[in-house]
Amino acid sequence: MTHGHAPGALGGSAVTHRALRDLAMAATVRIHRTGAGYAPDRPGGAPETPGGFLGSGYFVAPSWVLTCAHVVQQGEGGRVEVVYESEPGRGEATVVGEVVATLPDTPRTPVPGSWPAPDLALVRLLEPTEHACVYVTERPAAFYGGENVVYLGWSEVGGVLRRVNGTCAVQGTLGWADSDEQMRLGGDLLPPGVSGGPVIDPVRGEVVGVLKSQLDRGLGGTCIGVEQLRSLPVPDGPVTSEHDDPYQAVFHAHDRYHMDRHQHPDAAVGTWTDIQSDLGATTGALTPQQRTQLLGRLAELPPPASTRGLLTLLDGLLGGQAVARYPAPRGWRDGVGALYESRRGEGALELVLEFAMGALTAERPYLAAGTDAAEERLWKWVKWTADDRSARFRSELRHKRYQGLRPTGLASAQSHGGVPRVKLAEDLAPRPSVLLELEPCGWEPDRFDWRVSVVQPTGEVLPVADDSRGTSRGTALRELPGRLASPLAEAFRRCDDLDRRAALQVALPRTLLDLDVDAWEIPSGAAALGVQRPVFVRCADADLDPDADLDPDGGPDPDGDPAPHGDPAPDPDGSYLGGPDSLHEVEARWRFIRRPGLRTAIVDCADGIRVPVPSEHELRGLGHSTVPVLCRVGGQWRQESLDGLGRVVRGGFRVAVWRRLTDKPGQPDAVCAEFHRRVTDTVVGASSAERLPELIHELRAGLRAGRAPAYWSAGIALLYDDPRQPLPGADHVLRAP
Repeated sequence: MTHGHAPGALGGSAVTHRALRDLAMAATVRIHRTGAGYAPDRPGGAPETPGGFLGSGYFVAPSWVLTCAHVVQQGEGGRVEVVYESEPGRGEATVVGEVVATLPDTPRTPVPGSWPAPDLALVRLLEPTEHACVYVTERPAAFYGGENVVYLGWSEVGGVLRRVNGTCAVQGTLGWADSDEQMRLGGDLLPPGVSGGPVIDPVRGEVVGVLKSQLDRGLGGTCIGVEQLRSLPVPDGPVTSEHDDPYQAVFHAHDRYHMDRHQHPDAAVGTWTDIQSDLGATTGALTPQQRTQLLGRLAELPPPASTRGLLTLLDGLLGGQAVARYPAPRGWRDGVGALYESRRGEGALELVLEFAMGALTAERPYLAAGTDAAEERLWKWVKWTADDRSARFRSELRHKRYQGLRPTGLASAQSHGGVPRVKLAEDLAPRPSVLLELEPCGWEPDRFDWRVSVVQPTGEVLPVADDSRGTSRGTALRELPGRLASPLAEAFRRCDDLDRRAALQVALPRTLLDLDVDAWEIPSGAAALGVQRPVFVRCADADLDPDADLDPDGGPDPDGDPAPHGDPAPDPDGSYLGGPDSLHEVEARWRFIRRPGLRTAIVDCADGIRVPVPSEHELRGLGHSTVPVLCRVGGQWRQESLDGLGRVVRGGFRVAVWRRLTDKPGQPDAVCAEFHRRVTDTVVGASSAERLPELIHELRAGLRAGRAPAYWSAGIALLYDDPRQPLPGADHVLRAP
């Protein structure tokens, strides 16, 4: 358990804790199959029979219910009935809801009544209705405040469905900062039916999770942290309103709901904010009232343009400290929660105010009619809250505000709630990418160990997830796409920008360079990875020979012509290409393929006839601006072509293009003249090899869209192994030129 700097005061009277339980109970629902045939509106109690009862859930925002995926799995046609009672004795109401999302979207092992972690589902009501909502924490579940949690739900007792609640001791976790992480609970017998109900931190007065399971033997069970909802899929297309992204829609509505209730002048009962205040629950930077106001004001703005942009803002405030927990922050409220544990005392509030200014001036994915007014309301709150700060700090806030202004009226001039974003500044900086490392298990080569990381533009590699399930057998090849769906989605979300998706680097041993990761459909049923984003491979075992003989008397010059005897050939900047080892060769080639003047060399085909790839010594005779091309990789020549690719890598080439063949009938393995012509046009037209990942991506997307000019590129693959960013664990480092 992590208490952080401000875990919250252990306080609050019995009346306060009872009020907290009542607020949560008013928002706790039960879920049934549609058309179960009972009479839920009967006042004064539960129905006599639990017809069609599936489990519990709770209103997380107006018209939105959070529950477990295994609960709604048993419904029909993606719809369930939500039964609730907002006040004791008021009578129950039933509304039909649609299952909008589940995590994961499909189970790897579909067993009725079960679902792999995170096992969450969002249900949206199909008609408006008045109901209560819980308050959901904005920090990861690991930062709860006490030793115990309170749970609520529904269960069958003596043939009648009844509300139940209890207290469980927090005993630790299953997993560690990944999509499988669960909180372990003990100390109480969790009755059947409470799965999907809320789990509450009674110290801070906020919901931290969803009950997932009960132990087969003994007391307790497991709980899923609500932060796992951050791993909901990111929309494929442009985001023109918060409703295009269910995650943002839910939590923006949640935060506005609580702000509105807190501000309402006629509130007859205590709100969640009131209860949190009575408990003495502070964040270390904000009072409950300040937090409710801030999160509500942030929820009136468009969401962050991307997770990457949000992480950049947080890193700037936290001095470059990476937000490493899984999943990464996604909305403004998540960013606020990430700040709580990072600074003490007076500086904690100033840090939050600086974050609010970052949100105020951030790039927008869209502009709504009310964006200008929402920004002004947030700015007024920041000024009022900073009133007792130093004059220097307040002056800095004013400068940030007015330097970030768009032209007056730009947002209000737009109609229908959303328009394409306006870029405040062109982002020309290098971008992060995702690295997938696959290593076959030596004793079972058809099974793999894997690791997913984010590679920063500086070359820093930040781990996201790996195959750490405690098995020594790795993951079977056929199971890899399903197993990698969640960690890859998390890594992509951390890197993708609003207008550009991050590339996927796939590090493979030389014997597997033809593995078609770019053709994997992740998630299942989606477009191939290579259609979604740039995908290229890297060689994890380049086997550079430090004693390779690059004879300076016969070494190549930049144009591929033999050098004069006696001296190595100078390149245009005055340095020499000849050298004592193959690392120097890699260095030289890398410099030249990033300049205009690229050329290709077809190394495995001559006049339409397959030929062996030349030896490493012969390959080194190619000019330093050359990109080797292979047009017959895989199929019946798989081993031979892989051996040829290995010679290309060992020859000092870090960029190569090939066409992946199969043994399917009708494979155009012999007619390759068009491939030769078009791949040469593509490489030469790229001007720099740095453009090839994006160009190959465009070809794959064109092929998927049925654009005839891209048909020649079927099966195209790219080796792009930037030696300036060595793979983790690499023994060699590229020298400065």
